[in-house]
Amino acid sequence: MSSVQLSQGPRKIVIDPVTRVEGHGKVTIRLNAAGEVDEARFHIVEFRGFERFVRGRMYWEVPLIIQRLCGICPVSHHLAAAKAMDMVAGVDRLTPTAEKMRRLMHYGQVLQSNALHIFHLASPDLLFGFDAPPEQRNIIAVLNRFPEIGKWAIFIRKYGQEVIKATGGRKIHPTSAVPGGINHNLSTDDRDALRRQVDEIIAWCSAALEHHKGFVAANQTLHRDFASYKSNFVSLVGPGGGMDLYDGRLRAIGPDGQTIFDQVSPIDYRDHFIEEVRPWSYLKFPHIRSLGRENGWYRVGPLAQVNCCTSIDTPLAEAARNEFIAENGGSPVQATLAYHWARLVCLVHCAEKIKELLFDDDLQGTDLMATGEQRGEGIACIEAPRGTLIHHYTVDEHDQVTSANLIVSTTNNNEAMNRAVKQVAMSDLSGREITEGLLNHVEVAIRAFDPCLSCATHALGQMPLIVTLEDSDGTPIAERIKQ
Repeated sequence: MSSVQLSQGPRKIVIDPVTRVEGHGKVTIRLNAAGEVDEARFHIVEFRGFERFVRGRMYWEVPLIIQRLCGICPVSHHLAAAKAMDMVAGVDRLTPTAEKMRRLMHYGQVLQSNALHIFHLASPDLLFGFDAPPEQRNIIAVLNRFPEIGKWAIFIRKYGQEVIKATGGRKIHPTSAVPGGINHNLSTDDRDALRRQVDEIIAWCSAALEHHKGFVAANQTLHRDFASYKSNFVSLVGPGGGMDLYDGRLRAIGPDGQTIFDQVSPIDYRDHFIEEVRPWSYLKFPHIRSLGRENGWYRVGPLAQVNCCTSIDTPLAEAARNEFIAENGGSPVQATLAYHWARLVCLVHCAEKIKELLFDDDLQGTDLMATGEQRGEGIACIEAPRGTLIHHYTVDEHDQVTSANLIVSTTNNNEAMNRAVKQVAMSDLSGREITEGLLNHVEVAIRAFDPCLSCATHALGQMPLIVTLEDSDGTPIAERIKQ
């Protein structure tokens, strides 16, 4: 694409849609008369209606219905809803078989989703450069130029999907998690097939992590400074502060690692978070109640998962976590591009946890369900691949859902993504001519978060990237289209 020379006077740049993310969003950047960025915003422009769709449905249907929010991370919604409905069913503790089957499914989901993002969506920018020709920034080019990475992209994700199929009944939109437990155990045939491949998967995940560390070493300034800023972080952790992606309690830390709150039960999330609405986006802006709107925003996802925990209970991932944390002298790592490094640490952890569970005989147990006294409310939290996910439902005496509230990972990251967009726009676009490569810098910052806009605002359809320059009166000056 040829560049577009900026004219004098205030103007607006629109990137619509942002590419290589799940769902549809756009960016608007307003420049003043000097060509400097005054404002930059990341808009989620689709409407999300699943909180309304489940009202009136029987509570045991919700784990199947709500996961239709997304085809990329349905397992996360399936399990979060099932955990919430455990509470409705009066079940506070699952059987060992049900607990471990769900965990295995979840680790398979995080493995395949993180592999999808790091290899298919993010790696073209990292391998070829942010300014590489658009036709080069795709997985096909990666397969051709870096066949080993292409192999990881295909087979690590495939393995994660096989784990989901074995535990959930199918690779997409599983059916096995039900209120109070699970509806089948792991067959010995599936167990043995997964066991045969798991060591190779761990080795590939570790190799991918080492490869990325090479990128960091070769691009220290870019890695440290691109779209970087200090923030709070939120994640689930286990009782001792260890990483727990399936179940745990909420921890929030400040930019310097100080504890804001810790070991907060998900059922008390409303005491600690406020969901703010702004008129220019369908996506809400949560913040930590005690810190207020200006200082209470935070980041979630792999960067928060690694920053917030004090240990990881698998050896390769724990060694990788220590090396990662040392990057910032023991304080939380703030670099936005460090999301990719942290994502690979989590990838290794999930592969190790899958192996651990595959050698646990409880997965062949036959005690699948627990029962209890029904309640009228269910709240649950899980660490989805993209970060902290909260499901909250109320149910009436007829077993019908009367209300639903979802705070998805992308919602939690909303303010942080907007700040990353503005920082890149100010540093890379102010006073410069527009090129396709420079516009991709803005998208790279968004992609680091791996946003799932379909989870936040469900819609259908595909659109090209259209960049339009307008003068202060709204008259178009120039337009470029990227299919």
